Amino acid sequence: MFQQDDLNQIKKKGITLKTLENQLDHFRQGFPFIRLLRPAILDDGIITLSEKQKKEFIRFFEEQAPSLRVIKFVPASGAASRMFKHLFEFRESLEAGSGIPENYFSDTSFNSVNYFFHNIQRFAFYHDLQSSLMKEGKLLEQALAKKDFALILDHLLGEVGLNYAALPKALLAFHSYEDGPRAAMEEHLVEAANYTRDRNDVSTIHFTVSPEHIGKFDAMVAAVKEKYEARFHMHLDIHHSIQKSSTDTIAVDEDNFPLRKPKGTLLFRPSGHGALLANLGEQDADVIFIKNIDNIVPDRLKPPTIENKKLIGGFLLHIRRRIFDFLKKAGSGNITIEEIHEMASFTASRNLVCLPAGFEQKTEETQCSILARELNRPIRVCGMVRNEDEPGGGPFWVAGQDGKSSLQIVESSQVNMKDEGQTAIFRASTHFNPVDLVCCTIDYKGNPFNLQDFVDESTGFISLKSSGGRTLKALELPGLWNGSMAGWITLFVQIPLITFNPVKTINDLLRDEHQ
Repeated sequence: MFQQDDLNQIKKKGITLKTLENQLDHFRQGFPFIRLLRPAILDDGIITLSEKQKKEFIRFFEEQAPSLRVIKFVPASGAASRMFKHLFEFRESLEAGSGIPENYFSDTSFNSVNYFFHNIQRFAFYHDLQSSLMKEGKLLEQALAKKDFALILDHLLGEVGLNYAALPKALLAFHSYEDGPRAAMEEHLVEAANYTRDRNDVSTIHFTVSPEHIGKFDAMVAAVKEKYEARFHMHLDIHHSIQKSSTDTIAVDEDNFPLRKPKGTLLFRPSGHGALLANLGEQDADVIFIKNIDNIVPDRLKPPTIENKKLIGGFLLHIRRRIFDFLKKAGSGNITIEEIHEMASFTASRNLVCLPAGFEQKTEETQCSILARELNRPIRVCGMVRNEDEPGGGPFWVAGQDGKSSLQIVESSQVNMKDEGQTAIFRASTHFNPVDLVCCTIDYKGNPFNLQDFVDESTGFISLKSSGGRTLKALELPGLWNGSMAGWITLFVQIPLITFNPVKTINDLLRDEHQ
């Protein structure tokens, strides 16, 4: 199937032939559906903490964090173009030359184009948009009065103006302040400064960035870094990485044969956020907070977010301490029967791992060996909020291929919705994951885990796309907080809904939480 030029291309990308063959097998065979056992709910998979416990874990984090390497990891490589879908469609209708579509006047709902233009002055980018039009000798207010929407959208989305359609969300102006607009990336710097600060007054944050955006990203960092360092009297250690070419997956046609570009080279595509597992594994840290680029709020609403970050961080450190203490004693052989029983009880009460049937009847030595093997893995604490019809993966108890049950974050695409029983379980979920995680990716000796060892390779995803008028099948790797972390110790903790304020469409920035 592959010629020498193909093999050279594959090697240059850092992909092995075996990996490529596995990808083609996935296209041919598909991925099995995950088997849901029941939704994770309060007191059965989702932990609720009392006010006293919350204060204790927050205090514990504040005591421990300064002496640890704590970073914030923000996936920020996606383009913002999907935020403007309804504006693009509206612009295309204007291009047709038949005037303003009638539905512009009839549809005044929150996510409508009408609502966008009637509230445009409330966006943080409004003054930048004014300046862009003024360079052409035009006034934004006059363009609005004349309903010259094509001009306005061209200056917002196109190269002639702000070029927002070609930028990542990280660089878009999200919120307005007295000293000017603040981009999403800046809001993450401010947030991170409040809980990743170490004893040397250094706050560390890592962004994943697309190669085409690096120049603009670096320029914004250079423009704002000193301002925030002066404001918080600290040093900001800001760095970034790109999604590795070796994580790309091959695209195939509907008959599962590899597709090629016009010049004959094989067509590869980025493989979804699961590809960022390699970037995550390269972070040199004791504690890693993960949060999406668009889930950010202005300063007036940050306190609950910062408090809950410290809460789940403190809870992680509490769990980590118990596990590390046990593993160190087990490794040295200096452990008592009481300590083995205590750890077994703690493991079961917190659902850290699924212990094998008949565990209680085994000798203490065997129990210790099982616990040491099963607990020596990465740890994640995931914030869970009550589901109010928001999209996103939900928390479930699932059955693994080895027969063991575990807590997992599951997307709808992983579930056989033709199975009434599975559909009923999925719809019974009470919470969802807002991508608010804190992780420990090192072992009790301080060595980094090979995160690839804990991936469930059977949880990938195949979708239909188009390229150059051709239908293609694209393969996404197991999601970063789904199948890529399937083998981790997983704990779900309920956090308030106020911590989840994503911006999926540009109109979302008009919500009260972003004003």
